[in-house]
Amino acid sequence: MNLTAIKAIYLTEMARFFRTYKQSFLAPVISTSLYFVVFGAAIGSRIDQVEGVSYGAFIVPGLIMLSVMTQATTNASFGIYFPKFTGSIYELLSAPVNFLEATIGYVGAAASKALIIGAIIFATSFFFVDVQVAHPLAMVAFLLLTCLSFALLGFIIGIWAGNFEQLQLIPLLIITPLVFLGGSFYSTSMLPPFWQIVTLFNPVHYLISGFRWSFFEQADVPVAISLIAIAGFTALCLGAIAWIFRTGWRIRD
Repeated sequence: MNLTAIKAIYLTEMARFFRTYKQSFLAPVISTSLYFVVFGAAIGSRIDQVEGVSYGAFIVPGLIMLSVMTQATTNASFGIYFPKFTGSIYELLSAPVNFLEATIGYVGAAASKALIIGAIIFATSFFFVDVQVAHPLAMVAFLLLTCLSFALLGFIIGIWAGNFEQLQLIPLLIITPLVFLGGSFYSTSMLPPFWQIVTLFNPVHYLISGFRWSFFEQADVPVAISLIAIAGFTALCLGAIAWIFRTGWRIRD
């Protein structure tokens, strides 16, 4: 294992993240504050509680998941796409760095960025609502797994993308709608029976449900199924990345 290469890739990506601190830190705080004002105040004034939890506190796990998933995907996709765009990807391919080491460097940096953003949003929520975490270790575990899995997905998107428009296509048109429709701002028990069944086909729903359970011990699906879903998704992404580096798809052509 080439730890020097992993460290170099990781630190380079993290340095870029901290150089753009206004975009990296202030933007999530402002957008989260707006969500709390619109959903927590406007809608929360009409919805007293959801499953025994105040609506303002109920949406906190969903807001964290929304930001973590989009940030992990976007940072990982841009991190690997930019070397492709500039041509420096060939230096990486010719260096004594295998696919696992490159993946650890880029994906580890993207997951770390998303984790930092998630922590900032969690801290911001205390200014608006009183949040209690029933299972802190489970919360951290779900957060880490989500950061890792969606960073892996973003890495694949960055390799697949042929231009900057495609780079934003999946996060904006697929991931964000899935998060909104996955129960981030409501409980699926509030839906009609038909739409409850439809929601079960949304993979993001299982992540949000498990993460919310770590806060309030309430879940729309069993926690074990949520863990199996995120583990399977992570393994699928790792397998896809291994195939990409083995075949050189979208990298050497």
